[in-house]
Amino acid sequence: MKRIGLLSDTHAYWDDRYLEYFESCDEIWHAGDIGSDELAARLTAFRPFRAVYGNCDGGELRRLYTEKLAWTCEGAEVLMTHIGGYPGRYDARIYPQLCKRTPQLFISGHSHILKVQYDKTLGLLHINPGAAGLQGWHQVRTLVRFTVDAGQFKDLEVIEMPR
Repeated sequence: MKRIGLLSDTHAYWDDRYLEYFESCDEIWHAGDIGSDELAARLTAFRPFRAVYGNCDGGELRRLYTEKLAWTCEGAEVLMTHIGGYPGRYDARIYPQLCKRTPQLFISGHSHILKVQYDKTLGLLHINPGAAGLQGWHQVRTLVRFTVDAGQFKDLEVIEMPR
């Protein structure tokens, strides 16, 4: 069983509450637009860290992280990318991969819109944690915490932080 802290679209904005909210987590996952090497290093120093780069990430972040990341966590296949779309409206760059080897959990960011949705057609859970940073039009910054246990997803929590 693992407790996961999930965020996206920090755009280099650091908030000390990230560490407070992710204190109970075993790992931190970032769905792109990290924004700075320093932010990634701080999260990596705090907990095991997995991330993909986003369309606004450049240079060193693109050398450290990949555009797509697939792995198994506690018996669940996970696929994460920054630009992924939503069930019924997946991005054309990721849809063939979702169909070829469907994960149990698909994570994407980019839209700055928090969404947790089950895709009945593909049989996967999609999570977009919204945006944890300040850049963008969103009025509330969001983070997500959840547990992965024997291939199942449990105890999902949304954390809202005012801008």
